[in-house]
Amino acid sequence: MLRAVRAPDASPPTVLGRHVAGSWHAASRREWLVTNGLGGFAAGTVSGANTRRYHGMLIASFAPPVERLLVLAKLELSVRYLERRFELSANEYADGTVAPAGVVHIESFSLIDGVPTWHYALADALLEQQIFMQPGANTSYVGFRLLRASAPARLELRPLCAWRDYHSHHPGIEPWGGEAAENACTLHPGGNGHRSARLLRLAVDQGRFQEQQDWYWRFRHREESARGLDELEDLFTPGEFSVELDATQPVFFSATTEPQVPAPGSEVLATVSQQARALVAALPTGAPGWVCQLAIAAGQFIVGRRAAGQDGQSIIAGYPWFADWGRDTMIALPGLASTLKRHATAAGILRTYARFVDRGMLPNRFPDGGEAPHYNTADATLWFFHALDCHLAAAGDDTLAAELLPVLRSIVEAHVQGTRHGIRVDPRDGLLAAGEAGVQLTWMDAKIGDWVVTPRIGKCVEINALWLNALHVGAKLAARVRELPSERYFQGLLARAGAGYARFWNAARGCLFDVIDVEGGDACDPSIRPNQLLALSLSYSALPPQQAAAVLETCARKLLTSHGLRSLDADDPRYRGHYGGDARARDGAYHQGTVWSWLLGPFALAHYRAYGNARLAQSFLAPMREHLSDACVGSISEIFDGDAPHAARGCFAQAWSVGEVLRAWVFLERQAATR
Repeated sequence: MLRAVRAPDASPPTVLGRHVAGSWHAASRREWLVTNGLGGFAAGTVSGANTRRYHGMLIASFAPPVERLLVLAKLELSVRYLERRFELSANEYADGTVAPAGVVHIESFSLIDGVPTWHYALADALLEQQIFMQPGANTSYVGFRLLRASAPARLELRPLCAWRDYHSHHPGIEPWGGEAAENACTLHPGGNGHRSARLLRLAVDQGRFQEQQDWYWRFRHREESARGLDELEDLFTPGEFSVELDATQPVFFSATTEPQVPAPGSEVLATVSQQARALVAALPTGAPGWVCQLAIAAGQFIVGRRAAGQDGQSIIAGYPWFADWGRDTMIALPGLASTLKRHATAAGILRTYARFVDRGMLPNRFPDGGEAPHYNTADATLWFFHALDCHLAAAGDDTLAAELLPVLRSIVEAHVQGTRHGIRVDPRDGLLAAGEAGVQLTWMDAKIGDWVVTPRIGKCVEINALWLNALHVGAKLAARVRELPSERYFQGLLARAGAGYARFWNAARGCLFDVIDVEGGDACDPSIRPNQLLALSLSYSALPPQQAAAVLETCARKLLTSHGLRSLDADDPRYRGHYGGDARARDGAYHQGTVWSWLLGPFALAHYRAYGNARLAQSFLAPMREHLSDACVGSISEIFDGDAPHAARGCFAQAWSVGEVLRAWVFLERQAATR
């Protein structure tokens, strides 16, 4: 007799049915992501196959948010039910063989409170699988529940392990050591003679473990092949877990590198769901499902950072391969934190980065290995002013305003006097010049060996839009805390630079030059790029209305796509419409036509500023709704091809992409509600 254990949950915003989730090709190109707030994460494909070196059930961060190691690559799943064995896993091997092909059993895939959830149809049974991580711990869980069954079912789990830097593969040559218990095992790489101090503990809360060490050889990661990189990996298994599925309660498998026993899976799952719902609750009433999902995705990028003996907070620039970058953090912070009323988080991140200010500059990048920060950026520091301005507008926080005003003034003074990489104010026009040979300083930062693809040495249009905005923010902040000398100082510089900004107007093309005074000379770069958009979208703009409208029209006509703005006009002979191939090919296209999704937010905000129609401006964000069912389900990709159909590329989940689209949607929703 068929018995229903419980009804499936109400449909979440994004559900992939059999035509996608049950198809090898469609399911293998859609990915999922969960994170732990430390820089650690778990990721994979809907099909269950690992197609990247960065896919795994547990990528642990041992020096948050860096020093990330892949320790558990995947679980091989099978169910014995009605005298049949159902293989639920999927793998691709070096010769192209797909075995097993468990994807055929997937009835649906969805995100429930941000938790990746599979429903497997096994004859008349329905099995649910969910993957999540414990916030603040290097611990992953896989939960299983029988939703429907007419007979007992037995679940068999075989963990496949690695112990490597998450950027690299390695062959299966190192021995493993371990100890087995009734329902758990403890593993360490290096064998009994070279035992690592770090351990991997695997357990099920019901059932038993049978030790049976072995190796699985030559898994293929097809996405690495497409990127011109080595694609093969070998994985170690310590044995098999087996569980008799009980119709009355779920079963949880856990994997951890923490010294303490993991918390019960049901408790952690409840915490994860509560955190997701709190993010959604911060949105305007009636926000559509796709925006609610973006709010949940926003929580995946906020991480702890520990440096110089101090705890702080930061933002992972993108999953799967980026760490935290200064520029990305400051661009993404307003949307990921301030927009969602996470005021303490925003303040914590701003304070963390303020500690790293050196010679008037914020770091561009914190290396994965924990080395000293890199200060090769002309704009990260200026985005800091923007992020602080957004935080103060949302939270007030006069205490932080007074605390950081001296930092802001020291930054501006360092820029006036001159700092690294030729970054300095030109006293002739008050504008900011930057750049030197062999260094990439703007967000268009691709570099191949000694070749800087878009050097942009001189006075860049967006750097100076940010410079004017920073001076405006500084003056506002000084007035707020009644620091009159600083207010006058910022205002004086702003008046001079504001007048100088008129030099960017390109009357012949009806838009702004991308760079003026190129390499210190008199030349101007007329390339049509989206950088000029920031002269409209930031809180301070020096452009008269007629010029602002012309810039917006140029960006719309030449650069706008459904998923963002091209980084270069398609009519430019340097334009590259496809992003792919090896590192040189990819970096050569990165800022020469590739679409950047984070720019969709500034475009929508600039459109509203120009025309005052919030709903019309908001409509430019709507295509992201469909994108959330593609690529990394529930998040926004870093980049897209410049040519239609604008396939998603790069990092599958990018902080500033999520942050800027979310920030723009919420701002415009509030504007529409007041009219």
